[in-house]
Amino acid sequence: MAGAASVEVFPRRVTTPRLLLRPWQASDADALLPVLEANRDWLLAWVPARVVAPAPLPDLAARLAGFAEDFDANRNWRFGAFALDGRVLGEAGLFPRRETGRVEFADADRVELGYWVRADAAGQGLVTEAARAVLGLAARVPRFGCVEVWCDERNTPSSGVPRRLGFRLQATVSETPGSPVRMQVWTARFTEIQGLPADGGG
Repeated sequence: MAGAASVEVFPRRVTTPRLLLRPWQASDADALLPVLEANRDWLLAWVPARVVAPAPLPDLAARLAGFAEDFDANRNWRFGAFALDGRVLGEAGLFPRRETGRVEFADADRVELGYWVRADAAGQGLVTEAARAVLGLAARVPRFGCVEVWCDERNTPSSGVPRRLGFRLQATVSETPGSPVRMQVWTARFTEIQGLPADGGG
């Protein structure tokens, strides 16, 4: 979108009772790398390697700088999720989308929610807390009429997040034509998301 970088769609800092959510920075590489290394198998089973594969520090810093650039340009919005003491816990991301797939922000009529969390922080409701916070922000964006979550049908913990938030399972589809991987597509309108304030605030 022309001039997208000059329009701030989302704030750069969001807090919840247990979390700080903010865009990734290149300087986060030092703290993130040991998390990715310790959780390599846990994360790579479900999350694209381009997002969570460990890499040499300069390469990881460049990756995070790219995420920050995407955030500033409104291509997508990856919020690093940090404990209030600064520990890296995971990520909650928002991606502009249409029925046909991810698109430029100017062409979107919905938003896709993505997330990951380190293994030792799973099962504590942190992803649901982060998701509710960023969806509260997305609810304020007029062009986003609804939210989608796409997750591997084998990933029961991941599918539990949209289920707890009040999403409905709309379909289960092949990841790509001929792929054995089946993706669940969960959808919700903002008014259907449990725990979201009526005004869409986070």
